[in-house]
Amino acid sequence: MSRTLESLSDQIIRENRAVFEAMVSHRFVEDIKADRLSKEVFDRYLVYEGDFVDTAISIFAHAMAEAATIAQKRWLIGVLDALANQQIAYFEKTFNLRRIDPSAFDTNRPEVAAFRNGMLESARSGKFLDTIAAMFAAEWMYWTWSRQAAECRISDPLLKEWVDLHAHEDFAAQARWLKTELDLAGDSLDPAERTRLSAIFGRVQQLEIDFHNAAYL
Repeated sequence: MSRTLESLSDQIIRENRAVFEAMVSHRFVEDIKADRLSKEVFDRYLVYEGDFVDTAISIFAHAMAEAATIAQKRWLIGVLDALANQQIAYFEKTFNLRRIDPSAFDTNRPEVAAFRNGMLESARSGKFLDTIAAMFAAEWMYWTWSRQAAECRISDPLLKEWVDLHAHEDFAAQARWLKTELDLAGDSLDPAERTRLSAIFGRVQQLEIDFHNAAYL
């Protein structure tokens, strides 16, 4: 009897369980769940994350250009629309309401730049699946902890809105789409390529940990 091949996404999550759990239980996440995230930390995070979301538009644009099917292209065009017209709009509104001047923050500090530039370079120089694996790492992680945090009391309405955005079914559908794309491709990949994509996921989780640490520095 032939052995059923483990799905690529399941393999990736299994092989990177430790670093994934470290990120979804990060101090930043736990502070949100406990309703104790300071204004200073959240403001700093907002600037760093807003800067990355702007970069994510370029990352997904690279993926869209490399996509092999019209179905993939249509989905990714929808992702680009959501980033530009929902997430970026959230930052514009929030910066205004909180009177945050993004130029007053150093978005080139090493932990922030390493994440932003590393993700963008992976999309520019890698394959389509490299970008899918990298963004799966980021979005599966956000969906995982945001689902949990959304059940907690969050007194800051703008922080609550940010968490709810990532717990919403629209974002869940995006995370699941990335997972499905990996699984559809995974059956035809050799073990070395599957391992390489798994390593991308793990590297992104560590970059995310360092990125979230920067909000406290």
